[in-house]
Amino acid sequence: MWALPYLTGLASISLLVSLCAAAPAPALEVSEIKTRAASTCNTPANRACWTDDFNIQTDYETSTPPAGSTPRTFDWELTEQDNWVTSDGRILPKVMLVNGQFPGPTIQADWGDDIVVNVKNSLRTNGTSIHWHGIRQFHNNIHDGANGVTECPLAPGKSKTYRWRATQYGTSWYHSHFSAQYGNGVWGPIVINGPSSNDWDIDLGPFPISDSYDKAADEIVFFTQTAGAPASNNVLFNGTNINPDDPTLGRYARVQLQPGKRHLLRLMNPSVENNFHVKLVGHQFNVMATDMVPVNSFTTDSLFMGVGQRYDVMIDANQASGNYWFNITFPESKLCGTSLNNFPAAIFTYADADPEGLPTTQGPPFNDTSCEDRTDFTPVISRQAPDFTLDPDRDLQITLDGPPFLWKVNGSDVNVDWDRPVLDYVLTGNTSYPRRENLYVVDERDVYTYWVIENQNALPHPMHLHGHDFLILGRSAPQGAPTAFSVPQDGGQLNLVNPTRRDVTMLPGNGWLVVAFRADNPGNWLFHCHIAWHVSSGLGVDFLERGAEQAGQISSQDLADYQQTCQDKAKL
Repeated sequence: MWALPYLTGLASISLLVSLCAAAPAPALEVSEIKTRAASTCNTPANRACWTDDFNIQTDYETSTPPAGSTPRTFDWELTEQDNWVTSDGRILPKVMLVNGQFPGPTIQADWGDDIVVNVKNSLRTNGTSIHWHGIRQFHNNIHDGANGVTECPLAPGKSKTYRWRATQYGTSWYHSHFSAQYGNGVWGPIVINGPSSNDWDIDLGPFPISDSYDKAADEIVFFTQTAGAPASNNVLFNGTNINPDDPTLGRYARVQLQPGKRHLLRLMNPSVENNFHVKLVGHQFNVMATDMVPVNSFTTDSLFMGVGQRYDVMIDANQASGNYWFNITFPESKLCGTSLNNFPAAIFTYADADPEGLPTTQGPPFNDTSCEDRTDFTPVISRQAPDFTLDPDRDLQITLDGPPFLWKVNGSDVNVDWDRPVLDYVLTGNTSYPRRENLYVVDERDVYTYWVIENQNALPHPMHLHGHDFLILGRSAPQGAPTAFSVPQDGGQLNLVNPTRRDVTMLPGNGWLVVAFRADNPGNWLFHCHIAWHVSSGLGVDFLERGAEQAGQISSQDLADYQQTCQDKAKL
């Protein structure tokens, strides 16, 4: 537990010192963007500009370009297949796919577009729901896709429609929020085109890097509650890789680079358990966005990616023509996940090089043994947290009990009721919330709320918040022995002046994390570990934000759809 309830005099704390040798490039001033936009906008020479009225300096939480004349509409069917042959030659006992694809189809849209997704559940016995990871869903909580929280699961044979507005831009993904179901294949990329904090020539599109297992995800969930998580059988790059047991099976994923051109690569980690480091041998990443938060362009030679995290990076193809390894490295501690493929990699190939050639240089060994993501990125749109008082009721203590192994927050593992979502309590005015919903009431309006998360276990956790991005005010260093948060000792480490902001960050093992989000979006918003085995075993809470306002923002059509989905579920 942290020791004292008050923090004072923190507003003058300077930005955290950069850990990268190359300093971030300064953000373009609005006047400079407008001057450049007079001749070109959203071109390779001026990616900071989107239209004459919207650019990288536009605050996307308050201003959104007008929607197109018609919504971007997608029709999906979820199906189930047995004995599915993977791209690397393995045979999986069961997969669940969106439109028969793995990864699922990409949602491609522009900043400001309206999105409509029609989902038909043709799974044999499972319900489902689709969560739009990282999408703010401003005043649109009912379409967040968290079954047991904002909706009942969609019953087999039934359909429903999700509707949301692309008020942000960047790279994200969607996935099933029904237990660990997305580990069976129910996920895919989201690309919302918009401005960038650095210029680029070619958009290479989304590049998801995911773990893959020989057992079905629902089987692994029950296994982990008694025996712990297994190592992944492989790591797939955009759905493919060689087979680590027989390299003649499968193929390396290849990405083509045009010599002399600058490439936008949209990195994603939609794994169920694996956190890892990524590095392109001989090249650097110029980071332009962390999750869906634009940052001042920032150059680094490697990145850590927790489950659920994304980076938009620019890669300059300025090296000698050839083939280059894109390597994945797991920290030696094995606390961030493990794979039976000891050297997972893809290949980036220059267009004038041998398209079937293998790289000849492995690159230097990677010696970072921690499971930390960086917190030295500077958002383009600045946010500053005011001085604050820490509420003892907003200290979240994470423990592991078992066997059976259950992750608990303040002594309770979250266990939502699929037949009666939290939204039902809100709509009926019933405040007798079951303890295992792990509800934390946030009644403040348009102010920052602060949360201390303390991990009493050695395993780190990628913590994800729905409905918001959050300010990462501070965290402890990787520890061997448990370390609690103490205001006198640790308060001076907190950064309140435009700290790194995103929707997933790592909670250190045996350590602490302090985050803040602004209570400006009424709804029921989950905050949970994104390791599928952990959240399925209880590691999460539900922020009931401004509950009295929630019913008033639900349309009659959405209410009718919600009620119908719950009736269909009850009939099973």
